[in-house]
Amino acid sequence: MIEISVVIIAVAFAVLVVFLINTLRAATKSLEKTTQTLQEVQKTIEELGYEVKQTVRHANDITVDLQAKMKQIDPVIESVHNLGEVLSEVTYAAKQLSSTVMDKMTKKNNNNTPPASNIPPSTAEQRTVNSYATVNETKESKATSWVKYVDVAASIWQKFRR
Repeated sequence: MIEISVVIIAVAFAVLVVFLINTLRAATKSLEKTTQTLQEVQKTIEELGYEVKQTVRHANDITVDLQAKMKQIDPVIESVHNLGEVLSEVTYAAKQLSSTVMDKMTKKNNNNTPPASNIPPSTAEQRTVNSYATVNETKESKATSWVKYVDVAASIWQKFRR
């Protein structure tokens, strides 16, 4: 019986060794494939690293170019800013001039206008005086309307400027 037991143990051990050898061969193949995959990944990373470096260099070149162009544009932007300030001052001066002329014309018109009367003129002389006053008033209103046009133009310019 011991002999049969030893034979059974030997056969079981041989079967176990065969299965272990197959398992070790499968594990070896898996490790070889893993090693091959890691080598491919490492190669791909090196290639991507080179491309990323090239992209970063290109981005740096673009940044330097943009900075140089912005420095060239700075005087133009400053000139436009100065022009805006000058136009603002000119507009302000035109508005002041228009207001001053309007005030003078209004005062002149108020000083020359005779008080209105509701009583119709009865004599020919009074009618003649009133007709002269009406003609002079029309001429003054034309001058006043010209100043109003200047004032309107100045306000349009201000709106356009904004």
